[in-house]
Amino acid sequence: MFARRSTLPWPLVALFTAGYLAPYLLPTTVGRLDSGLPLTATEAGAVGSALLLSSAAAGFLLASRVDRLGPRTLARVGLALAVLGYGGAALAHAVPAVVAGALIGGFGSGTATAVAATGIAAQPDPHRTTTAGLLGVSALAGAVYLTVPHLGQGHGQPLAAIALTALAVWPLTGRLPLATAPAPSRDTATAPLPHLRAGLLLAATAPCWSLTQNALWGVSGRIGLTQAHLSETTVGAVFAIALGAGLLGVVGAGALGPRLGRALPIGGGTVLIAVCITLSASATDLTTFATGEIAWNTLYPIVLSYVIGLAASLDPRGRWAVLVGSASSLGTAAGPLTGSVLSAQAGFTAMGTVLAAGLLLIAAPMTAVALGAGRRTLPVVEIPVETQVYDKATAA
Repeated sequence: MFARRSTLPWPLVALFTAGYLAPYLLPTTVGRLDSGLPLTATEAGAVGSALLLSSAAAGFLLASRVDRLGPRTLARVGLALAVLGYGGAALAHAVPAVVAGALIGGFGSGTATAVAATGIAAQPDPHRTTTAGLLGVSALAGAVYLTVPHLGQGHGQPLAAIALTALAVWPLTGRLPLATAPAPSRDTATAPLPHLRAGLLLAATAPCWSLTQNALWGVSGRIGLTQAHLSETTVGAVFAIALGAGLLGVVGAGALGPRLGRALPIGGGTVLIAVCITLSASATDLTTFATGEIAWNTLYPIVLSYVIGLAASLDPRGRWAVLVGSASSLGTAAGPLTGSVLSAQAGFTAMGTVLAAGLLLIAAPMTAVALGAGRRTLPVVEIPVETQVYDKATAA
């Protein structure tokens, strides 16, 4: 088991960043697949979905095995797979090789995320560490989004960025435990998941919550271009500002910490996100489009950080954190396809209404889980002023 400590566990923060970067870069990764390779937009989206499904599979497979296999060893295996998979896909020009690399890299990302989630759950304040990890991945993804367009065409740049990040994080794995302190007994290793009903409910709603976010994200560019009649440059500028707003949201989430509990940020935040989705999907001008996208990107990381923290609070061994994160990846994978199908069949405005209605439906059970966790085990941990600057949260 990871030892609990009061200082921010930077190896876990870095590992979290490396594991989450692939989903954050999904829009540009998929967009460049169909422009740099002989793939249709649908086929490129399928490759992106396969990458995320591979990542989710790693989480489901390793949810209860991180301590037994050893965090350091497993983290290094995950990072190695990410470097080899994404790096190979970036250099390859044959579609089968790119797909194989994406699947290998996705499994590596999921493995790194599983180790990070397990370690974060063992911290005295999981929310603080989660927001630090989300701040790191938000800032890095924003930098990649701003840099990649200036590096030429082709599918390799975003994939190479993920591989290089994994490579850069590798040296920090030396500070992770090599294995759990004494080998767990059979009874301990097979101990049932605590708070089973709450965990299952959260794991069931997480894919729906994630799907709605990524359904909007997957078609936001088309909304700006075709419905709001904006130029590509203007849409890009809105997205850049929105990513900056996401960083502010992450910082805000870290500053708030557990002061508001978890029920209000998760329940109230989800309702506000539903409003933002409706606004963005119905946008016909710059003001409405920018307002919806920027507000959504500000709120999304705040709520996400509390959802991850809630999952971590349900089991100090991190199993629910990994399972909920993997379930969320399933929704992330299905999001772009869902958004495309809904918008094609019913239009962007109707798509936004359907997605918002879905969010409102799942807000109630998610809030109920948060209220129950608050009554059981929501510790109030004071965050030192000198470390608050690192707290934060967001995705693609």
